[in-house]
Amino acid sequence: MADVVPPEVRSRMMSGIRGRNTQPELAVRRGLHGLGFRFRLHVRGLPGKPDIVLPKYRAVILVHGCFWHGHDCPLFKWPSTRPDFWRAKITRNREVDARNRRELGDLGWRVMEIRECALKGPGRRDPAVVLERAARWLRGDRRRGRIEGIRPRATV
Repeated sequence: MADVVPPEVRSRMMSGIRGRNTQPELAVRRGLHGLGFRFRLHVRGLPGKPDIVLPKYRAVILVHGCFWHGHDCPLFKWPSTRPDFWRAKITRNREVDARNRRELGDLGWRVMEIRECALKGPGRRDPAVVLERAARWLRGDRRRGRIEGIRPRATV
C-alpha cells in the first residue's frame, strides 16, 4: 500500500518525533517526582543515556515508545511502506536496547522498562498503578522490571 502523504511531508513528520521528553516520559517523571523520588536525566556516561537515573537506588528507568522499540502490542504495527528499511531499523533498535540493558546490569545498575502502552492506548493502565509499581520496584531489590499495557485475553 502506498503512503497517503508525499515523501517530503512524511520526512518532515518523522523528523519531528522526539527521542527525549516524550509525553510518556514526562508523565513518569512528574509522577515519580510527586512521590518524592529525585533523579537525573539522560546521563551521558551510562550506556544508552537512560531516560531517568536514580543514583540513590542504583536504578535507571527506560521509557520506551512501542513503535520505535518494536513492542508487540496494539500500538505497534509494521509499516507497509519501505518494509525492509523499517525491519532493519526496528531490529537494530531492539539489539541496541538489549545491549544497553546488559551493559547497565554489568555496571551494577538495576533496569526498569516502562512501555508506552502502559500509559496510552487500549491496554493502558491507571497512571497511579504504573507509578506505584515503579515506586515499589525502586524501593525493592529486583534487578529488572517491566511495566506494559494490559493485553486483551484471547477468546475461544
